Order: sequence, then C-alpha cells, then structure tokens
Amino acid sequence: MGLSYEFLRPAPQYAINPFYWLGALAVVAFVIQAVSGMLMMLYYVPDPSQAYQSTQYIFSNVSYGTFLETVHLYTAYAMILLVFMHMMRGYFVSVHKKPRELMWVAGMAMGFVTLGLGFTGYLLPWTVVSKSATDVGAGMISALPQPLSSFLSFLAIGSGGDAAELLRFFDLHVIVLPAILLVLLVVKMYMMETHGISERVTGPEAAEKSKLVPIFPDVSFYLAELAALFGAAMLLFSVLFPLGLQPGYTATAASHYTNQQPDWYFLWIYQLIKISAFETAGLPVALTAVTLIFVALLLLPFLDRGRVRRIEKRPFYVTLGLVFVAEVAVLTAWGYLTPGEVIPNEQAALVLGGTALAVVVISLLSYRLIIGRLVRRMGAAEPHPNAIRSSGVWTAAAFAFLLGAGSLALGSVVNSFAGLVSAGGSVGSLAHFAVLLGALATTVMAIAYLLYRVDLATGAVRRHLKAFEVGWNE
Repeated sequence: MGLSYEFLRPAPQYAINPFYWLGALAVVAFVIQAVSGMLMMLYYVPDPSQAYQSTQYIFSNVSYGTFLETVHLYTAYAMILLVFMHMMRGYFVSVHKKPRELMWVAGMAMGFVTLGLGFTGYLLPWTVVSKSATDVGAGMISALPQPLSSFLSFLAIGSGGDAAELLRFFDLHVIVLPAILLVLLVVKMYMMETHGISERVTGPEAAEKSKLVPIFPDVSFYLAELAALFGAAMLLFSVLFPLGLQPGYTATAASHYTNQQPDWYFLWIYQLIKISAFETAGLPVALTAVTLIFVALLLLPFLDRGRVRRIEKRPFYVTLGLVFVAEVAVLTAWGYLTPGEVIPNEQAALVLGGTALAVVVISLLSYRLIIGRLVRRMGAAEPHPNAIRSSGVWTAAAFAFLLGAGSLALGSVVNSFAGLVSAGGSVGSLAHFAVLLGALATTVMAIAYLLYRVDLATGAVRRHLKAFEVGWNE
C-alpha cells in the first residue's frame, strides 16, 4: 500500500513519550464520544417534554444503553482533563514560542470549543441536576463583560424559553461545535506538519536532535497502542462505575434543589464568584478577571516573546503556571466541599493567598537547588550567563511573601470596612480597622522598599530616595 513512504514528517525519537501525545489522546476521546453520541442520537429527542423520557429509555430499554451514556460522559471528562494537561504541558515547555505562535492560538481555541461541548452536552438529559447547573452557567454568562455576554447568551440560549434553549444546545453540541473543532484540528495538524514537533527542553540540550523515526510504522503503532490503552481504560471504568440517572427536571423538583453548581470543570470559576466581595455587584468584576485570564492564555505567544525555552531558565513563567494550576485545583476541590456557601473574604484571602505563597516558596526553593547544582558543576568557572543568582531567588521569595501578606491584609481591610459601613462603628471595630490599615500600609512600604533596593542594585534608579538608602554600600 506504500504506507512506508514518508509522506508525513518523521518524529524525533524523544517524542515517543505519552506526554507528547496528550492532544492525540484528546482526539481519541472525541472519536469515542462521536461514536457513542451518534448511537444515542437514534433514540434521543431534543424537546423538553421528551428529552428526559428518551434519556430514560436509553438507560432502561436500549441494549448497553447505560454503558453508552456512561462511556460518553467519562470520555467527555477525560477529554477536558487531557486538553488541560496538554495546555499546561505546552505552557511549561514553551511550545508557543516562534514559529509556533498560531499553533498555540489554534490549540487554545480548540480548548474553548471543548469546554463548550461539555457545557452544551450537560443540559441534554434534562435532569434536575443538569438543568439547574446549566442555569447557573447561563447566569455566569450574563454577568460577563459586554459585548461578550450578549453574544454568548444569544449563541447559547437563543430567543429564550426551555424549548429554544434545549434545541440550541443540541444543535451546538452535535453539529456546530464538532464541526468547528474538526476544522481547527485540520489547521493545527497542517501547521504541525509544517513546523514539526517542538524541540525538547529537558535533559541534554542536543542529545537526540538527529534521531528521527518514521510516521509508519513506528509512530503509528505507538499511537495505536496509546489509543488502545486509553480506550480500554475508558471502557473498563464505564463498566465498573456505571452512571445512575438523576430525577427529571420540573419546576417543583428544581425548587428543592438548592445547591446548584456547574459541573466540575467550571467549578473553580463558580467558587471564585462565591467569595463575599464578588457577590451581586462584584460579580462582573470577578468574571472580567476570569475572562482576562483566558485572553492572556490565548495571547500568550505575543506576551512571552523571549527566546529562552528551557524550564530551569524561566522561573517567573514556570512559577506563574504552577500558581495557576494550584489555584484551579484548590478552588475546584473547595467548591465541591462547600456547595451553596458564600465564602468570607478573610477565608478566601487566606486560602488563595496561602496557596499562592506556598507554591511560590516551593518553586523558588526548587530553583535554589537547581542553582546550587549549576554552581557546583561549574566549580570555580565564571557564572553561566543564564544562571539565576541565588540572591535574586531569595529576593523573589521575600517579594512573594510580602505580596501574600499584602493580599491578606487588603482582604482583611476590605472586609473590616464593609462591617463598619453595614453595622456602624464602635470604638473596638474602629481600632481593629486602624490596626489592619496600618498593617497594609506597612506591607506596601516594605514592598516598595524591596523593589527600590533591587533597582538600586541594578542601577535602574532614576530618582533617589535618601530614606530608602540608609546603610547602602556600593
């Protein structure tokens, strides 16, 4: 058949590694969903009066119907998780660098489409849980900044009413979003064929650059093995842990379901807007911040334009990525454990600030160990120009500590001020507010002092402040 003819770019030897093919496994998950979804479409009716009954019929009367529903949901969850892992791996190894900037943008767009598939598909069984969770998600969309809010509301919900909403979600889930995803996949694969797999950023820098393996049979067989293992795992989990169908949606059932929350992949956003400071009037502020995070991820190639890709030489971006992953994980677990609870500002500042501070300290200590190894390897040689100075690491650690303390102090001041406004000011509460305000001012001054001394050491100071230079030696 001529399959051994190299019509596709060969892959480097180091790419025969599961972490290089997380995106390919996400595509395998999409294929499994497509097959199981098309089988379920033979019985499903996208109408509020029949959606739950048709779903119940699949569970109860269709051969292997429960298995179909289970494997469809589990592979959807696996696809979302794989896409997130694929994105974060690409972030840490800097695959967004030139010349692969648009590959990153296309991949991020595919990630957004994947979240859209999860959001639209969750409503279709028309259970009280899925409908209530989707209503929460629709409420979050309405609080997004304009014109994004109006566009997404029109796209997802349409003209209003349950029938129009369900039909719109069905059309998006089975036609529009899969078509967009496939187009983006073709575009990204074309660019990958043009640019090839990104160079490795761990281990010896030039170890295996010349070792290439052909797409067929080596890479093809390897991907077939990965796909078979992944598919077998999904089938096995679906058999061992089958789904149960929740009660159908009615207005009466929904009134008794008080702890409405979105599905787990949006739970971190929902937990963020449950913080007391973001309740009601502050909701657009929180969702605007989340939108800016997604925009920053989308435009990352144009924000991080440096040429350095190796992890040990990028402490700032690596630490920032670790903080993002840790905060998403903590917010998700926290939301699962506190359904329906409003989060006090001090508790939020303590948990989120403490998480960020812990990750930053651990990351900086890890970099300190890396630097120590580099110094020991170089011995008495001149310091490597790309090595991070130990003093710089400890300065960053001090700055991170002060930043965390400042965040905690700021949250405490805001909450204390809100208490003063709502309950009136007693002498004790005023004194408490004054102490917190003094702590915040002290922290801000300490941060300013630290930054000034850093600039003083590097010669970047334009205007000297004598008070900040006490005890300074050239």
